[in-house]
Amino acid sequence: MLYHMLLPLKSDVSFLRLFGYISFRSAYAALTALVLVLIFGRFVIAWLQRLKLGEQIRTLGPESHKTKAGTPTMGGVIILGAIIVSIALWGNFTNYYLWILFVATVLLGALGFADDYIKTVVKKKGGLSAKMKMAVQISVALGVALLLYHFPSNARHATTLFVPFFNQAIADLSWTWIAFATIVIVGSSNAVNLTDGLDGLAAGSVIAVAGSLAVMTYLTGHAPIAQYLRIPYIPESAELTVFLSALVGATIGFLWFNCNPASVFMGDTGSLALGGIIGIVAVMIKKEIFLFMVGGVFVIEALSVMIQVASFKMRGKRVFKMAPIHHHFELSGWPEQKVVVRMWILGIILAILGLSSLKIL
Repeated sequence: MLYHMLLPLKSDVSFLRLFGYISFRSAYAALTALVLVLIFGRFVIAWLQRLKLGEQIRTLGPESHKTKAGTPTMGGVIILGAIIVSIALWGNFTNYYLWILFVATVLLGALGFADDYIKTVVKKKGGLSAKMKMAVQISVALGVALLLYHFPSNARHATTLFVPFFNQAIADLSWTWIAFATIVIVGSSNAVNLTDGLDGLAAGSVIAVAGSLAVMTYLTGHAPIAQYLRIPYIPESAELTVFLSALVGATIGFLWFNCNPASVFMGDTGSLALGGIIGIVAVMIKKEIFLFMVGGVFVIEALSVMIQVASFKMRGKRVFKMAPIHHHFELSGWPEQKVVVRMWILGIILAILGLSSLKIL
């Protein structure tokens, strides 16, 4: 809104030209989202408490988790609300990519909200059926993939696959890229959802991944820089930096309330949407393998569940004491805060490793 209202006035008021800079709008999008969460977060939490939208804790989990029963969930509305308001203020809505990401975020957030609502209000412990959630996720992801596949601005790189450190296309997946992109988005959404099991774990990990992707969207959207770094130049992608900056700001603000002991959990409302966002952005800027690297914490969490399920079905035995793997560490004697901080450290290391892949080969 501010971009469209104020930038046209730059010829009359020179400093308004700042609204044309991605860096300026990204910084203030992050600050706006952060301030909104810090100001309104406690009111939303109090509202969730009045509605008695408390988390139900699994009886088989670590004993320390039983004290968390009744903690308000569905806190993802705080994050998503701040992102939406911030982007409405600072975003350039002539950007095709921004619209795709904005709509997909709302849809995935609505899916998570419905799941949380059924769990907490309807008191159906499992929430939406796994088939229903997967169907909606696949529909959203497939819609995004099809739009990107037919988007003229991205025609040159739409179906190519790039690998970090080499910074060159290693394969053209042709039409099968649509299925590949769908898997990346759905996998990312579910991986963040699985990681959201300890106070601050998912939020802190998302910040590291979204921050590294924000750097990549900025570089990918500027022709001279992209050419120098030998990464694909995608003109529309720079505007995604504003969106990711808002996400980082909102999630940092959310950590104020979500750090141990948490006053609120993000729930599926937040985790499904945040995971979907980073997956969609990675697909948009041709950083699918890059996401696999910098999002290693989410990959490990998802793989631990897959390994556990496969092992139990085939061998009747469990590999981990409990999955996802963060619960295994807890049951092995690690305090919750230690698990979370060590996962954050791993996430930061992987983000630095991913960014270091630029201009090496």
